[in-house]
Amino acid sequence: MEGDSALSATQTPAPAPATCPTCHQGLRPEWYFCPNCGTNIHPAPLSTTLTTQLIIYAHSVILPMFLFFSISKWKGYTYFKSEDPVAKQIGTVAVVLFVLSTLVTFWLAYVWTQDAIQSSIDSINADMSI
Repeated sequence: MEGDSALSATQTPAPAPATCPTCHQGLRPEWYFCPNCGTNIHPAPLSTTLTTQLIIYAHSVILPMFLFFSISKWKGYTYFKSEDPVAKQIGTVAVVLFVLSTLVTFWLAYVWTQDAIQSSIDSINADMSI
């Protein structure tokens, strides 16, 4: 009995239904979509390749700088919500990089703004002393 419970804990999720719930077309277990109507039978697993990780991490770092251009393409949160532990770890690193990058971006914007203000004040004071 103990062997059965250990086996059930490591088994994969239930296979896809034998027929499509929308159009009742016959399905194979390895299909992610119904070939007849396109219904998503079960989501494809997230990629955890090194290339995918590097793209997600790079996107997490530059995201605050190009927020309006890239927010819809950022996959970090999708990975963070994943049930797969490897994908969740990738998502966690992506979220941490995003937060750190955002903080650095705001800090740099603050410092550069203060420097510009101080430079303008110094220029005004120099002009007034003439």
